[in-house]
Amino acid sequence: MATATGGVTPQPVASARATQGAFATALECARCHGTDAASLRDAAGRDVAPYALWSASMMANASRDPLWRAEVSVEVAATPSAAAVIEAKCMSCHAPMAHRDAQGAVSLALLDQGGSASLLAVDGVSCTVCHQATAPADVRATFDGAFALNGQRELYGPHANPRSMPMLNQLNYLPREAAHMTQSDLCASCHTLTTAALDPSGAPSGGSLLEQSPFLEWQNSVYNDQVAVPHAKAASCQACHVPTDDVGGSAIATPIAASRFGTPARSPFGRHVFVGGNTLIPQILRDQAAALSPQAPAAAFDALIAATRTQLQTRTAQVRLASSSRAGDTLELGVEVQNASGHKFPTGHPTRRAWLRLTVTDAQGRVVFASGAHDAQGRIVAGGTPLPSELAGGPHQPHHATISASDQVQIYQALMRDGAGDLTFLLLRGEGYLKDNRLLPEGWSSTHPTAAVAGPAGLGADPDFGAGGEVARYRVNAPASAGPYAVEATLLYQSLSPRFAAELFQYSTPEVAAFQTYYAAADRTPERVAQVRAQVN
Repeated sequence: MATATGGVTPQPVASARATQGAFATALECARCHGTDAASLRDAAGRDVAPYALWSASMMANASRDPLWRAEVSVEVAATPSAAAVIEAKCMSCHAPMAHRDAQGAVSLALLDQGGSASLLAVDGVSCTVCHQATAPADVRATFDGAFALNGQRELYGPHANPRSMPMLNQLNYLPREAAHMTQSDLCASCHTLTTAALDPSGAPSGGSLLEQSPFLEWQNSVYNDQVAVPHAKAASCQACHVPTDDVGGSAIATPIAASRFGTPARSPFGRHVFVGGNTLIPQILRDQAAALSPQAPAAAFDALIAATRTQLQTRTAQVRLASSSRAGDTLELGVEVQNASGHKFPTGHPTRRAWLRLTVTDAQGRVVFASGAHDAQGRIVAGGTPLPSELAGGPHQPHHATISASDQVQIYQALMRDGAGDLTFLLLRGEGYLKDNRLLPEGWSSTHPTAAVAGPAGLGADPDFGAGGEVARYRVNAPASAGPYAVEATLLYQSLSPRFAAELFQYSTPEVAAFQTYYAAADRTPERVAQVRAQVN
C-alpha cells in the first residue's frame, strides 16, 4: 500500500499491546477492563466491558477509518506543500496518542509502519487519551484538539476511592476520581474544529472554516446542562454517547474491573458505546477486516450498526404531516421535521446529510408526485436519473422554501464555499458555508454567543425554518377528482453523501483507490430516520 506522500508500506496492523511515553494501547487496559464472566455485566448479564464496547466504535477506529484516510490524502494531493501540516492537524484528533508522543511529527505513513509508535497511532482515540485529559479552566482553549494531559500518569474516572494498586502494578498509572469525566467539556476539544484555509500553493488565504461544531450547537440548545437553570431535557454529551443505563433503560451497577480484583459494584457506569449516526464505516471495517485489521470481531460491528440504527430512529429527528390544504387542483402540504438531538442534525463533518423523500399517490395507486427518491447507490434521483447535484462538478441543491418539482429536494446539509464564494469539497479551501440548513436543535437562539459562528447559512427567506426544526412546504398538482391521496414523507440519512464521495474519487491516491473499492462493495442504502403516512383529499 503506497502512502499519499510516496513510498510503499505494509497493510494496516491490528491493535496490540504497547506502551510508550505517557500512553498505552487499549489492549493493555483490556487485561482488567475487558470482558469478564463474573463482572462487567449489566443486570441481564450483557457484556458492558469498556474495551469490548469501545473496540468497534468510530473512536477506536478513528485512524483505521478508510474514508478519513482518503480525505487526508486528497487534502495533501490538493496542497502538497502543506502535507506535514495537514497530516499533523488530522492526526491530532484521529491518532492523538501518536501525535502527542511525537510532538506533532506524524504522518499517514506512521499508521502502517509497525512498532510501538505505529501501534499508538492505529489505536485511534484510546483509553489513555481521554482518561488523562484534565478539566479545562476555559474550554475554548482546548478547541482544535488542544486538550491538556496531566503529565503525571494519572487516569481519571468518575468514581470515588478507586483502588490504585492493580493499575499501578500493571501499567504504572494512578487512578483518580474526577467529575469532569462526565461533563461535555471533555468532548469539546476534538468536536470543535476550525481549519485555516490555504491556497493551492499552501499559503494561508486568511479565511477559515468551522468544520465541526457539535459542542457549540449543544451549548445553544435546551440540552446545555451548564447554564444556571438547566432545562428538563438538559444532558451532557456522555448521557447519550456513554449512557449509564443498559439497553433496557435500567441503571447499570457493576464492578468496573475483572472479578479477580474483588472491586465493588459501581454506579453510574458508562457504556463505552460512543454510538453516533455512522453505519457505513462500521460495515466497511467489518467486511474489509483483512485489509483494515480492526480489533473488534464482526459481531461487535453488527451490534454497533444495530445500535446506531436504533439511535437514528429514536433520538435524532421526527416527521409529521403538519398541514394539508387545497386550492383548486393544487394540493399544499406542510411536512414538519423536528430535531430531537442535542445539536444540529446532521452534525459534525460535512460529508453527512439528511433529506426528505415525499411521495403522493392517487386513489388508483399512481404516483402523481415524488421528491427525494434514490437509487441503489444512494444517489437522489428524479425519474430514475441522478440529479445533477449528485454528480462531481455539478450544481448544488439549494434550500427550498417551497418544493413543486421532482428535481427539487429538501436536503439538510452543510456545503462549503471557498474564498470566491464557490462550492468546494476541500476542507482546506473552505472559508464558510454556501449552505447550512441542518436542523437546529430545540432552544437554539440567534442571540446566543455561538450563533454567529455556528448558525445556518444559505436559507434565503424561509419563515418555516427555526429552532427545533422546520416545516417543508410542497405544492403538488393533484385534482380532487383523483383523490383521496396517500402521502408518505420519509426522512433519510447518509454519513457520506454520494456527491462528496464522487468529488473524492476525482483524485488519484492509493487511499482514495482503496476506499473507492470498499465503498463500491458496501450497502449504500440510506438509513431511514423517521416516516409518516397520511391520507388527504
